[in-house]
Amino acid sequence: MRTIDHVIVGGGGGTAARMGDVFDPNTGKVQASVALGTQADLDRAVAAAQAAQPAWAATNPQRRARVMFNFKALVEANMDELAHTLSSEHGKVIADSKGDIQRGLEVIEFCCGIPHVLKGEYTQGAGPGIDVYSMRQPLGIGAGITPFNFPAMIPLWMSGVAIACGNAFILKPSERDPSVPVRLAELFREAGLPEGILQVVHGDKEMVDAILDHPAISAVSFVGSSDIAHYVYNRGVAAGKRVQAMGGAKNHGIVMPDADLDQVVADLSGAAFGSAGERCMALPVVVPVGDKTADALREKLIPAIDALRVGVSTDAEAHYGPVVNAAHKQRVENWIQTGVDEGAELVVDGRGFTLQGHEQGFFIGPSLLDRVTTDMQSYKEEIFGPVLQIVRAKDFEEAVRLPSDHQYGNGVAIFTRNGHAAREFAARVNVGMVGINVPIPVPVAYHTFGGWKRSAFGDTNQHGMEGVKFWTKVKTITQRWPDGGVGDGANAFVIPTMG
Repeated sequence: MRTIDHVIVGGGGGTAARMGDVFDPNTGKVQASVALGTQADLDRAVAAAQAAQPAWAATNPQRRARVMFNFKALVEANMDELAHTLSSEHGKVIADSKGDIQRGLEVIEFCCGIPHVLKGEYTQGAGPGIDVYSMRQPLGIGAGITPFNFPAMIPLWMSGVAIACGNAFILKPSERDPSVPVRLAELFREAGLPEGILQVVHGDKEMVDAILDHPAISAVSFVGSSDIAHYVYNRGVAAGKRVQAMGGAKNHGIVMPDADLDQVVADLSGAAFGSAGERCMALPVVVPVGDKTADALREKLIPAIDALRVGVSTDAEAHYGPVVNAAHKQRVENWIQTGVDEGAELVVDGRGFTLQGHEQGFFIGPSLLDRVTTDMQSYKEEIFGPVLQIVRAKDFEEAVRLPSDHQYGNGVAIFTRNGHAAREFAARVNVGMVGINVPIPVPVAYHTFGGWKRSAFGDTNQHGMEGVKFWTKVKTITQRWPDGGVGDGANAFVIPTMG
């Protein structure tokens, strides 16, 4: 059986006595084992990073950008291999895996412009003969702890910006699907990245805690569930680190009475059920405004859901594949039953779905629940599976209030032809990312990604200029070049001003 080991410079094999299973979700069978690392493994990675980072920080930004250009070309050349590996461990269909990789590459494209982004500020003549300027400098060593649902995109979001800014980076990917992050690290090295600047360590909570506690790691970026994000944030900050920790979501899609329902149904089919609902920006809650809108939407949703094709990852006709493992499949099915027990109407039941020839795979059919209410636990919590809930709103004000009052505030969308309603909604809703007739409002790479409330802990978002801000520190210099004369010193004990 294949063994997935750490990528540590000069480290040789892993020292971990514990190993984790890596499944093929399509078959339910173990296909590889991954080393679950220890403090000693992390220490070796940190030592290599400390040795390599000063020279990388001293490398001019243009040369660092060239590595990003080379890496982008290598990933594109190896796209098919990466996508098939990703699908075999995660379960998403090949086209979705390629999208996962491409969205990560878009941040790498942003990083190719790092020489421009890192330019500081300069003020000539801030005072008599005094100039002031600032520069952005790397933090030193950063770390990323990434989830199973985007094993290419999120590692690239974190590592690309951190490395382009001159840091060394240690990545701990999900132990459920670790092969693609390892391969990306190999391609970075092939692109010209010096040894020690990007390393991969594997593990579970033991490795996470080691990263959060290590005194040489200056910053940690995390994406995962909200409870763990809160834990990561608190422990990392207590250890004196800069931390950004992105959590869960319960994104709402508001459907106004004037919306194009055919387009809404098409958008919901992908946003709610694509990637088996295992996206933090999925749209698992639809909020039609008024019962007339709700009834019409439901009538159109049922045949669209029935037409969805669930298949193996390599099925080019499949809309989505299996969920990541058996435990997650059971968790999603339990949430469906919880919704029924709480009084929701189960319109389409995806439980018990099997695929001929792949009966042991982790497949779940699409489910639809109507008349879900805000007091239901199944509404309050993130299901993270192919389940769509209908929460009926009586008017626009209630539609604004529902996502605003929810504990999560990652993303929200509104479907309408009314520009005033859309503008009003975008301005008032208490959510970090808003789509207007866009079902999955993930910003482009040169903007920034981040939610509000329990969807994010920390002050800085992912990628774009917010990412550059997170992975750098600002130094400000005030300079004066005397003309040779000596002052009388009368003001030497007065706080200096620029007047």
